[in-house]
Amino acid sequence: MPKGSEELTNARKEEIINACASLYETMGFKDVTIRDIGARTSFTRTSIYNYFQTKEEIFLALLEREHEAWIADLKELMRQDSMLSAEKFSDRLARTLEKRGCMLKLMSMNLYDMEVSSRLENLVSFKKTYADALQTVSCCLERFFPAMSEEDIQHFLYAFFPFLFGVYPYTSHTEKQLEAMKLAHVDYTEYSIYELTRSFIARMLSTSGGAE
Repeated sequence: MPKGSEELTNARKEEIINACASLYETMGFKDVTIRDIGARTSFTRTSIYNYFQTKEEIFLALLEREHEAWIADLKELMRQDSMLSAEKFSDRLARTLEKRGCMLKLMSMNLYDMEVSSRLENLVSFKKTYADALQTVSCCLERFFPAMSEEDIQHFLYAFFPFLFGVYPYTSHTEKQLEAMKLAHVDYTEYSIYELTRSFIARMLSTSGGAE
């Protein structure tokens, strides 16, 4: 780790993650390189290795930051409202995920690569944040649907979080994919992340005691 204050270290890590996020908006995970990321920072490319050993660690840090932002939105949801119907909760929760396209894309397409090529301490840090996300969603359910039992909440979580790992490919397609589906005569209806997620949450609440 380079010499300097903790603030400088955190600022440089954030700069690296920001560069990675910017590149990921227009480039694929496999196409982004450490060189590309370094070219967008204010310090030398080799300095990146003082903070991250692989590009996968950088992407994993980006995914962790995305989860932290989502958790913050969930906590704000609980601060703003003391009561929500199942319909309104489905809407509000889906809205928090509508902003997290980067998070959902990484989860559905690149999670294995990130985890297998990251050091254990980096992976543990991410897993702790992921656990916080699970806990925060659980707290939302406890707050807005007190009739839900612990078993009901676990049933919801075990369906909802796996759903998040697959929603992105159903809502985001390249022109090539769309053309292939057309030529293959695939019966396809376009939905947004918000639309699919809101519908799924509402159905889950109706079968988990949340719509009572």
